[in-house]
Amino acid sequence: MIDLKKIEGIYFVGIGGIGMSAIALYFTKGGFAVGGYDRSESRITISLREAGCSITYNDDVSSIPEMFRNAGKDKVLVVYTPAIPAENKIISFFRQEGYTIYKRSEILGEISSNTDTLAISGTHGKTTVSTMTAHLLKQSHVDCSAFLGGISKNYDSNLLLGEGRYTVIEADEFDRSFHRLTPAMAVVTSLDADHLDIYGDQKTMIEAYNIFCGKIRKGGKLVVNTKIRSEIIVPEGVTCYTYGFENGSDFHAFNIEHLKDFYRFSIKTPEKTIGNIHFPFPGIINIENLTAAIAIALMCGVDENEIKKASMLFQGVRRRFDIRINMPGITYVDDYAHHPEEIRAFIKSIREYFGGRKLTGVFQPHLFTRTRDHAEGFAAILDELDEAIILPIYPAREKPIEGVTSAMILERMKMPNKRLLRKEELVPALDIKKLDVLLTIGAGDIDTLVAPIEEKIKREAAG
Repeated sequence: MIDLKKIEGIYFVGIGGIGMSAIALYFTKGGFAVGGYDRSESRITISLREAGCSITYNDDVSSIPEMFRNAGKDKVLVVYTPAIPAENKIISFFRQEGYTIYKRSEILGEISSNTDTLAISGTHGKTTVSTMTAHLLKQSHVDCSAFLGGISKNYDSNLLLGEGRYTVIEADEFDRSFHRLTPAMAVVTSLDADHLDIYGDQKTMIEAYNIFCGKIRKGGKLVVNTKIRSEIIVPEGVTCYTYGFENGSDFHAFNIEHLKDFYRFSIKTPEKTIGNIHFPFPGIINIENLTAAIAIALMCGVDENEIKKASMLFQGVRRRFDIRINMPGITYVDDYAHHPEEIRAFIKSIREYFGGRKLTGVFQPHLFTRTRDHAEGFAAILDELDEAIILPIYPAREKPIEGVTSAMILERMKMPNKRLLRKEELVPALDIKKLDVLLTIGAGDIDTLVAPIEEKIKREAAG
């Protein structure tokens, strides 16, 4: 256990990451001096500075504020994300000087150990399900705190603080981080092959998920997507429930109607049926996601009327089926999807929601290893667009791999209307008058193009 009473300051290496930033904000609100490094300014780091954090973008020891260098090693905690490269000068300084250094997952495990953790895991869908779960609890008499992997549009934050006994946490499988958690309840949304740079193969990745499930406390509950139930080993002393669209699921959505700007549907639970749920958030996949969140919320004591009201008020997560512009003649949607199955679900939901309109997708691959491992899958799903633009690979934590480029995907695509563009070429190249539904897709820095694209659409559509 970490004795926080002795700690005066906490320094985050990689503070701009979505998971790191929630913890940094948590400690800032707790009255600690918080500083950090990230390689570039972002909306997240700007908001942290406004909250009182001291942030540098210069990987140099001299940029570390004096209090974190001179307060004493026993008074400063250093937290880092595994995405930070080993040669980073700031983390190297703290290691060489003998500071106590923790991974983000270790700190999150400490924070959550004294609460009833609701851990939402899965290779895709976990950010949306965790945000939905937190929203359902937050809008009820139950309440919760939450550390989210995305910015909730309802609360304009990835950190929610509350008085309830529950803490919603997005359980990240990267670097086996979720093995630090000991949840009271857990969700597994999906098990598509991902992070093979960490796990080697899908079988090993699934084994890691089963280790995570084994961390659930005795007497706890596990909620699993029906489609992957056969892959999950339920620990002794844990009750397992399934969810999905399948009739045999313990929690399943049915009688789904897509009305003008919302869905109406019912959910069957082991105890009863909840009918006439109104849900304004687009995408049929999000009804499945909401079903998982409702299952957890009901187990936490949220009542039926609270669920209906909160579902009707859900606004979504920034960069998850994020409709930025929807005006006559043109729609623009931004999404974080970065795995072939995530992109498949996104495009399928777009087709369902917007009918037979022309889809133009801009995709930025994320990681050289993921591009190498899934080039065929990316090509196959991008072929379902009417027009595709592919940007260079966003490397994140990786160094280039010889022969692995975005061209690997383009060469495997069968559709004729495809091209490669550099990031700086994209906005000038977009012909707004020829677009119908524009999609930006990816987990890298493609989000920095959202505002320029919006500005161009508004300017040219108005003209």
